[in-house]
Amino acid sequence: MEAMPKFILWFEEISKGDVPIVGGKNASLGEMYQNLSERGVKVPPGFAITAEAYRHLLKIGKIENKIKEVLADLDIRNMENLQKRGEKVRKLIEGAALPADLEKEIVEAYEELGERLGVKNPDVAVRSSATAEDLPDASFAGQQETYLNVEGKEELLKRVKMAFASLFTNRAISYREDKGLSHFDVYLSIAVQKMARSDLASSGVIFTLDTESGFRDVVYITGSWGLGEYIVQGTVNPDQFYVFKPTLRLQKRAIIDKVLGAKDKKLIYSQEGAKTKEAANSKDERNKFVLADEEILKLAEWACIIEEHYEKPMDIEWAKDGETSELFIVQARPETVHSQKKENVLETYVLEGREEGRKLLVKGEAVGNKIGRGEVNVILETSKISKFKPGQVLATDMTNPDWEPIMKIAQAIITNRGGRTCHAAIVSRELGIPCVIGSVSATQVLKSGQKVTVDCSEGVGNVYEGILDFRVDKLNLGDLPKTKTQIMMNAGIPEKAFSQGQIPCEGVGLAREEFIINSHIGIHPLALINYADLKNSPDEKIKKIIEKIDERARGYEDKVNFFIEKLAFGIARIAAAFWPNDVIVRFSDFKTNEYANLIGGELYEPRESNPMIGWRGASRYYDPKFKEAFGLECKAIKIVREEMGLTNVKVMVPFCRTVEEGKKVIETMKEFDLAQGENELEVYMMVEIPSNAILIEEFSKIFDGFSIGSNDLTQLTLGLDRDSELVSHIYNERNQAVKDLIRKAIEGARKNNRKIGICGQAPSDFPDFAEFLVECGINSISLNPDTVIKTKLDIAKKEKELGI
Repeated sequence: MEAMPKFILWFEEISKGDVPIVGGKNASLGEMYQNLSERGVKVPPGFAITAEAYRHLLKIGKIENKIKEVLADLDIRNMENLQKRGEKVRKLIEGAALPADLEKEIVEAYEELGERLGVKNPDVAVRSSATAEDLPDASFAGQQETYLNVEGKEELLKRVKMAFASLFTNRAISYREDKGLSHFDVYLSIAVQKMARSDLASSGVIFTLDTESGFRDVVYITGSWGLGEYIVQGTVNPDQFYVFKPTLRLQKRAIIDKVLGAKDKKLIYSQEGAKTKEAANSKDERNKFVLADEEILKLAEWACIIEEHYEKPMDIEWAKDGETSELFIVQARPETVHSQKKENVLETYVLEGREEGRKLLVKGEAVGNKIGRGEVNVILETSKISKFKPGQVLATDMTNPDWEPIMKIAQAIITNRGGRTCHAAIVSRELGIPCVIGSVSATQVLKSGQKVTVDCSEGVGNVYEGILDFRVDKLNLGDLPKTKTQIMMNAGIPEKAFSQGQIPCEGVGLAREEFIINSHIGIHPLALINYADLKNSPDEKIKKIIEKIDERARGYEDKVNFFIEKLAFGIARIAAAFWPNDVIVRFSDFKTNEYANLIGGELYEPRESNPMIGWRGASRYYDPKFKEAFGLECKAIKIVREEMGLTNVKVMVPFCRTVEEGKKVIETMKEFDLAQGENELEVYMMVEIPSNAILIEEFSKIFDGFSIGSNDLTQLTLGLDRDSELVSHIYNERNQAVKDLIRKAIEGARKNNRKIGICGQAPSDFPDFAEFLVECGINSISLNPDTVIKTKLDIAKKEKELGI
């Protein structure tokens, strides 16, 4: 005789093959509970109420035919029709009595869970787990309901029926219709799982890849205080952490970025009604990361174990118990966006036209890398979503699964709140539409009927006024030829590195520190070094500077460490994106007027009549007036290479006028414990002054390699200011004098067994100039990302002609 299907299965009885019996969520919980516990991954105990229990309810209550009658004239394009039909079905299920045998088994399992935990009425989470959930191409994220802090038998039975009914939420009905699934081929199982007391601590979401670029070598973790629903819903802007997998495996401090979120509120336990309530976070909580470094690394390690077990990228939920300080994994499902993409096709969205001609309305975090255009429709309540029309741009405070029927017909989505693992972000990625989250003020600034362009192609989310033109470049990466001349990339924006690192190249020939310092730090390093003295100043001007420093360096008691850590994180993201290829990081090369524009900069910077050829580059590093600030850069590099393990980073000295200066910089670096040759550290020099090319053999005795900066070399060779329109017609990198110096530099470096490349724009602008460099025997050409592929093809053709 065939055994009767069970209504209850404990997690230790379930595995990933049991999706038809217990749904995707439960199958995953059981799989981890059975197989990964011995590897240290902690999953709170619990049991599944099976899909057979749901079928039993429908059969005994004679509900299925009644549901079919209600849905007979369903029209998901009509929001009012969808809402009414969904509500009727849910009332049918919630109004039915649970069969006595099913109720008895649920209560007995709940009591047994209490005995296992040593608690009479344990607080549990009641999580819906649909049998069509967590498919490879569809997440069904948030389609059914979850209930937290459920305590006692009566409360549990009530929430079980509500969870069963949530199989027919408006968004779930709409989603199944979109996926071509019958409403009667999908069944609901329920997870009853011990609550991790994250209301007293923190919780969040983990992806085992970068959610925007699909970069596979990182673990991306978000977190906020309290229960995890607020992250998923987008109610809070969470903390964000990146961990680099290759160096994590080497037992390094592999955290390559930390971003402090606003975290203004949290969801905690309540003894009334829904058993949860909202609470404000204190200033200390807002200014503190929710996880310590060792906890970040532990979660990342678990995430890698889970990914390895499932053999695919994963979307994971975690929670920290505030009573025991234990970390737990409470859910894991396959990632459904990037894992479905064709890896050999590179698709790049490019906004056309002049940047200065665009009017920026609002900005936030970018989801994806696409561009969308259309008419704005500002909607703040789900009751008004029937007013949304296909092809419009949705602007709202935040979304939840009830918004999905209109999200799928939107050209783009803009929200005031939310982080990159919130509902709006997850669904937008799955739908393949651009989304700007956390804009703060979109619903105040934008007006319904206004035409806008939503641009997520630059690593940040920009919303511009009007309908702007853009193009989509597609490239089959398998068709690219190999070149003997290394084709490298110029990089400097950490947020774009994971995407740029997927463009085929041999590493980064120039990573500028300036963008990181300007955008991620924004404060003059000497103002941070002298913070304590400045804070005691009675000067009103200095008091205002201190206020700005405190705001920018929020969460950092040690303001010097703010500079070091932020610079290290920015460099690390670029180095990780191109690992294990070389990433040549140029020390800061701000001019005095540029340094003066940083917060507190006017206190330390002199006024120069011509900053372009003044106190910049190498001349600053050993100067007592700036030496301590340069030391912070050295410390950041040391952290990246030695603590994080990103030894592919090399450093480069800009604007080094004399051989003696070169020696002084090397000695100064050593004073700050960044020694040339130690841990295989190589130090390069920019060739951008005629003296560099003329004395290339002498400089070769000091530096390990060189990179030609053709912009500065051209202006200093021809004696002109490249920013002056009056003489701009003379500026030409292909001038014979410039080319002679470049040839001399290449030949001298090669003669002394030193690598030499170029990081100017000329090779991509002028194919004949690139050919000249190849003929001279240059080792590498470093280009802006948008010209890497074109120049690679040109160089391959030239090398073939030369027989190289």
